[in-house]
Amino acid sequence: MSIRLFDSKEQALRDFSPLTPGRVGMYVCGPTVQSSPHVGHLRSALVYDQLRRWLTHEGYQVTLVRNVTDIDDKVLDNAKAGGVEEWWALAYRMEAEFTAAYDLLGIQRPTYEPRATASTPEMIAIIERLIERGHAYPAADDSGDVYFDTASWSSYGELTNQKPAEMEAAADADPRGKKAPQDFALWKGHKAGDPESASWKSPWGVGRPGWHIECSAMSTKYLGTSFDIHGGGLDLRFPHHENELAQSAAAGDGFAQYWLHNGLVSVGGQKMSKSLGNSVFAADLLDKAKPVVLRYLLGSAQYRSTLELHDGAIAEAKASFERIEGFLDRVIRDAGELASADVPAAFRSAMNDDLNIPAALAVVFELVRSGNSALDSGDVATAASQAAEVVAMLDVLGVNPLDAAWATDSSQGDAALDLLMAELLEARAAARANKDFATADLLRERLAAAGITIEDTPNGAHWSFNGR
Repeated sequence: MSIRLFDSKEQALRDFSPLTPGRVGMYVCGPTVQSSPHVGHLRSALVYDQLRRWLTHEGYQVTLVRNVTDIDDKVLDNAKAGGVEEWWALAYRMEAEFTAAYDLLGIQRPTYEPRATASTPEMIAIIERLIERGHAYPAADDSGDVYFDTASWSSYGELTNQKPAEMEAAADADPRGKKAPQDFALWKGHKAGDPESASWKSPWGVGRPGWHIECSAMSTKYLGTSFDIHGGGLDLRFPHHENELAQSAAAGDGFAQYWLHNGLVSVGGQKMSKSLGNSVFAADLLDKAKPVVLRYLLGSAQYRSTLELHDGAIAEAKASFERIEGFLDRVIRDAGELASADVPAAFRSAMNDDLNIPAALAVVFELVRSGNSALDSGDVATAASQAAEVVAMLDVLGVNPLDAAWATDSSQGDAALDLLMAELLEARAAARANKDFATADLLRERLAAAGITIEDTPNGAHWSFNGR
C-alpha cells in the first residue's frame, strides 16, 4: 500500500508521489515569534514531525524547512506595547522559547529553519516578477505599498474553493491604495512610527515585506520553485496559504504539489483562542506531566481532527502510556534486552492511510494486551517478539520510553529503586517458599501503602509504581 495523504487543495486523498523519487521536500509554516508558544503551535509542529519520521522510516530522504516569521505587524506591535526591548530582541527571545518547547517534546530540528529577515532579496524579486506579469501594482498614493491584484489571477480562491467577491477584505494593510478590498499587501512602505530597523530598501522605497510573500520566498529559496508538501495549521488555510499559492503560481512557480493542514486545539469544548482567553501555553502544559507523555497526548489524534484538551486528558494519556511502559518493563525483566524488529503490517497500513495515528496506536495496544497475556501464561519468547514490534512502532512515533532521549536526571534514583525492589521481592519469595505467609503478606501490604503494586505471575512477582 502506498502512502496516501489528504490534499486540502483537491479535498481528497491522493497517493503520494514525490517530484524526485526517494526524496521529499516539505515546507511547514513555523511560528510568528510575537509571544510564547501555546499548545496549538506544539501540536502543529508535532504533526509534521510524525509525518517526517514516517516518510524517513519508509526510505525517503526528507528535507524539512520550517520558517520563523521574525518580522511582522504582531511582532512590532508586541514589542512596542512592552516598551522594554527592540522588536528583533523580542523575536529572538520568543524563538528560543519555541525551540526549547520543541526540543522537550522530541520534535526533531528541521533540516533548515530560515528567518524571514534573511530572505528579503528573494521576496523583492518575486514582487518584481508579479508586477512585470501584471499581477501586482504599487499603490498610487506614493505610500510605498505594493499589492497583489486578485482580479488579475483567475485561479484566486482555488485552495479554499471561494470566489473573490465572497471573501473577507484583506486586513493586512491600509485599504486606501487598493484596487479591490481583497487585494493583499506584498510590500509595506515605511510609515511614521515604524522602527527604522524594520525597514529594507526596495524599488518602491524603504519598507518591509507582507506576511504572505515571506513564505513564498523562503519555501522556494530552499526547496526550489516546485516542491512536494506544504503544511501548516488549519487556521492558516485562509488567507495565508490561499495568498501564498496565488502569488507563487502567478509568479510562474509550480509551488507545492500537496497541501496538508492539521486540525486545531479545543479546550473544554471551545476552540482555543486569545479572544476567548482559553489559550494553554506550552510552559503550563509542560509542568503537568513528563514530556514523553505530553508528546503522546498531543500526537494521539488523527492530524486533521480537532485535538480536545479536557480536564482529564493528561491523566488519560498518562494512564495509557503507563500501560505501554509497564509491559516493556515486564518483558525486559523476564527476557532481557529486546531484539530489533520492523513495524507490523497493520501499523504500516494505518500510517500509510493519511497518517492515521489512532489506528496505529490501536495496533500498539493490541500487542501490549496480547504480550501481557503471553507473559501471564509463561510464554516469554512470544512476549519478547511482540515487545520488539511495540518498540519499533514507538520509535516511529517518537515515544519510545526506552530511548535515551527521554532519560531524566532521576535515572540513578530509578536504578536504586529497582535494586531495592529486587531485594524485597526476593525476601518475599523466600518467605512464601518457607510458607511464612504472614511475612509475605506484610511485605505486600507495606509496599501497597507506598503506592507499589505486586503482581504474582507464573514467572515470579512483578511490581509497578506509577505505571513503571
